[in-house]
Amino acid sequence: MRTILSLHPEQQCAAVSAVEAEVERPEAGVLSLRYRMTRTMAGVVLPPPASPTRTDELWRHTCFEAFVGAADQAGYEEINLAPSGQWAAYRFDGYRQGMAPLEPFEVPAFAMASSDGGLEISATLRLDDLAASPWRLGLSAVIEELGGQISYWAVAHPAGRPDFHHRDGFALELPWTGRP
Repeated sequence: MRTILSLHPEQQCAAVSAVEAEVERPEAGVLSLRYRMTRTMAGVVLPPPASPTRTDELWRHTCFEAFVGAADQAGYEEINLAPSGQWAAYRFDGYRQGMAPLEPFEVPAFAMASSDGGLEISATLRLDDLAASPWRLGLSAVIEELGGQISYWAVAHPAGRPDFHHRDGFALELPWTGRP
């Protein structure tokens, strides 16, 4: 499934003209993501390459995120993927409650390609604890520009300030129709 992420309506971003995502569920507990960012100028700040390790607070700089929850449960998981190769995975019991590292969690199969015109990140993740459920997803991106301005992109923005954790932003449904 291919989708377009929109810039939060109260923001501007001169360095990026588009962010899109593709998402698939090839197996019951597997999430395949691909994000493409199109730059209009060289004003996007990309973190320097790093070892593919779990790292907190990636959302403070350019990164791509997926929020995944079972359609019938309050809990959800948050995955952060940075162009540096670093990643983070968390489990929440409810809206911004009970945050804990998602354990066990395998290092995502991760690829990144950058050019003057854009950036593409793809990752394959195992989310076995959600395998038997239909999923609701919120796909988002945090873009840092030169000068420190941050913009927030998402498939759907709840009313008010940017808030990727709000269930109104979990706008995509990704059922599993195959065998677990």
